[in-house]
Amino acid sequence: MNFENKLISGLFIKRYKRFFVDIKINNKIITAHCPNTGSMYGLLKKGNKVWISKSNNPNRKLKYTLEIIEDKSSKVGVNTHSTNKIVHHALQNNLIDEFDSISEIKPEIKFGLNTRFDFLVSNKNYKAFIEVKNVTLSREKSIAEFPDAVTTRGLKHINELLKASKKNYKIFILYLIQRDDCKSFTVAKDIDPNYATALMKAINNKLKILCYDCKFSSKGIKLNNKIKIKIK
Repeated sequence: MNFENKLISGLFIKRYKRFFVDIKINNKIITAHCPNTGSMYGLLKKGNKVWISKSNNPNRKLKYTLEIIEDKSSKVGVNTHSTNKIVHHALQNNLIDEFDSISEIKPEIKFGLNTRFDFLVSNKNYKAFIEVKNVTLSREKSIAEFPDAVTTRGLKHINELLKASKKNYKIFILYLIQRDDCKSFTVAKDIDPNYATALMKAINNKLKILCYDCKFSSKGIKLNNKIKIKIK
């Protein structure tokens, strides 16, 4: 996934009203859009280095978007709108081992009455739903965790994927770690025990989980390496 324009660096000041962040750039404070509804636990420290993008849309109220925050000298992608773009690019370019033989990719597919899954992929042998989760949390060195707050939406997706499995779809959750300093992934049981319990039950009932980290460059963010999954 490539950035629309070259990113601009600055320093994080504060987040407020959920979707607003103040950023200091060359002694000037600008307000940028925060495209992340999560808690961004551990990332919102005053003075953290950040990178923002400037929109080409003249009608946008907020011209800038928060893209990356630096945490412990590592870049962390916080724009959740980028997550599916990164995975879509990976699917198209056979970067995900489990889906290197698919013939069709359909994003944002409706299932049931009130659910949309991020991707439906298929070949002559199977159809599979993939739900993608953006991961930014790392409380211990080299360990990524999800979620960073209680996620009723995430719980719903697990239950809906299980319904899809009963209709002969293969089902996957892909945890995309938008950082490059983690060697393993686990579930934050202490943050959302209900999600952790539901995920374990689903894993024992045909749900497959995948985890990949990301590689950052001045041009964009790309899916990188498969990460070890440690869930008990």
